Amino acid sequence: MATAHGSAAPKHLLSFNMNIKPHAILSDYTTFQLGGACLCLVECTTPDELIQTVKKFKEENTHFLLIGGGSNLVVSDRGLNTHLIRYVSPAPLIKRKGLDVTVTASSLLDDLALYCVDEGLEGLNFTTGIPGTVGGAVVGNAGAWGKQAGDVLKSAVILDHQGQPKTVGPEYFAFSYRHSRLKETNEIIVSVAFALTPGDPAVLARERAEILKKRSQKHPCLSTHPCAGSFFRNIEPTSKAERRQAAGWFLEQAGGKDLKAGGAYIFERHANIIIKGPNATAQDVHDLHLKMIDLVKSKFNLLLTREVRFMGKFNNILQADQEGFW
Repeated sequence: MATAHGSAAPKHLLSFNMNIKPHAILSDYTTFQLGGACLCLVECTTPDELIQTVKKFKEENTHFLLIGGGSNLVVSDRGLNTHLIRYVSPAPLIKRKGLDVTVTASSLLDDLALYCVDEGLEGLNFTTGIPGTVGGAVVGNAGAWGKQAGDVLKSAVILDHQGQPKTVGPEYFAFSYRHSRLKETNEIIVSVAFALTPGDPAVLARERAEILKKRSQKHPCLSTHPCAGSFFRNIEPTSKAERRQAAGWFLEQAGGKDLKAGGAYIFERHANIIIKGPNATAQDVHDLHLKMIDLVKSKFNLLLTREVRFMGKFNNILQADQEGFW
């Protein structure tokens, strides 16, 4: 994307009806409820709004980053010296054609999961209860219960670095465990098509209820315990005959539940979840995650890999990682 910074929204954005918020406080837009202000936040809810906004930023050579539901982010307390586009729809925008569903990347992932249950479509029930948007789920190849988003993706419309839309297939994403190439390219997903299979709505509904029950037993309620869910990826096996092992198991065995940093602490029911406690800062979360890495490295000689992304400047981090998604 362009690299020039500015202090206000591009002039031409004011010429059409967009929800523009100068100096938006980003703690209002992340599930961690952390983060300082950005230069300006532009809220887009539809593909047309997104494409128009990206084109305006490109025309004016204005640097920007894109966020979705903010469920996998820790934003610096110092804020971000850039503009943000927030691509989130209050209601899911979904179309069905046979066994295929096309959904905007701005739709919430769990809304899509519920739609598929009601429509008797099998293939995305594993996403039940996972926070965030469809776009974020595809970029991070979100998964659970041994399944992942890339398994059923048929195609996607993305914006290239010139802001032009193009349709790509699943091979374009080079999916791997909790990863796609878009994490490196920062291309923007506009919409996604999934290829699903027939299912019994009653069976799918029972499965959904069971998944929600299991998640509630291990995962905190975001409204009472602000967090970003599992912080680290599970540990890759040492051979093809083995299964991935939960990062939380290694953290718990190493005594990770006792770790704290400032107001940030570990969730009592899940050692791989950091909670924002009273007066916690984004820097506290960053410091605590480093303690978790060090603990598992010293105990098991294993290096934990983040699922959660940091945005902006933090102390005790390499200069090359000071800006943007990483």
